[in-house]
Amino acid sequence: MSDSPSPAPVVLDVWCDLQCPDCHTALGDLNALRAHFGDRIDIRLRHFPLEKNKHAFAAAQAAEEALAQGKGMPYAEALLARTSELKDEGEPVLLDTARRLGLDADEFDTALVDGRHILIVDADQAEGKAIGVTGTPTYVIGDERLDGGKSQEGLRERITEIAERLLARQG
Repeated sequence: MSDSPSPAPVVLDVWCDLQCPDCHTALGDLNALRAHFGDRIDIRLRHFPLEKNKHAFAAAQAAEEALAQGKGMPYAEALLARTSELKDEGEPVLLDTARRLGLDADEFDTALVDGRHILIVDADQAEGKAIGVTGTPTYVIGDERLDGGKSQEGLRERITEIAERLLARQG
C-alpha cells in the first residue's frame, strides 16, 4: 500500500544579477508562478553577476551566505528591492539587508572577506555562459532559454505554457 509519488517539480532556473533592475521587475512574475504552481515548480535562483554592476558579485556571495543562514530567497528579494541603493552605496547595503532580516551580519562580513561562496557564484556564472546566458534575467525551463533582459512582456505566460506541458508529460 504505497501512494504513488507525486511527480517531480518542474525546475525553473532564473539567472539573476542582484543589482539588476530588470531582475527586480521579474519578481512579480516569479511570485505569480509560485502562487499558480505551488510545489509543482522549483524556482532556483542562479547567479549571473554582470561586469557593469560593480556590487553584483559581492551581492551574489551575500545571497549564498543568506542561504546558508536559512533565508536565501527572502534575502535575494529584499536586495532586489534595493538595486539603486546597492549601486550607489555598495556593500553596506548587503549587511544592512542581512540585519533587517535578522541574519548574522558579522558572519556576512566575514563571508565576503574570506570568499567562502566565490566558487558557487563562479560555477553558476560559468554554467550560464556555457548555455548562452548573456544578460539578466534569463530563464531556463525544460530545454528552453528565455531572455527577460530585453522584455518581460509575455514571459510569464510562456513559462506557464512550458511548465504545464512538462507537468502533463509526467502525469
